[in-house]
Amino acid sequence: METVKNAANYVAETVQGTGAEASKEANKNVAKDNDANVSTRASAAKDALFDKKDEVSHDSKADVHKEAAKH
Repeated sequence: METVKNAANYVAETVQGTGAEASKEANKNVAKDNDANVSTRASAAKDALFDKKDEVSHDSKADVHKEAAKH
């Protein structure tokens, strides 16, 4: 039963990591957009950094669950 739980957690963390990665990329594009105003670009750059942190966190948690599911 614990293996199933770890597998489900792995999938959930992987999906959340993928979502954070997509958000990060979207924010990076806004931050690079010369047509956007400075405050919008700065906010997007800040959000991209937080998205990157979330992406790494979810990916790390997914790896832990993946390894736990193997045992």
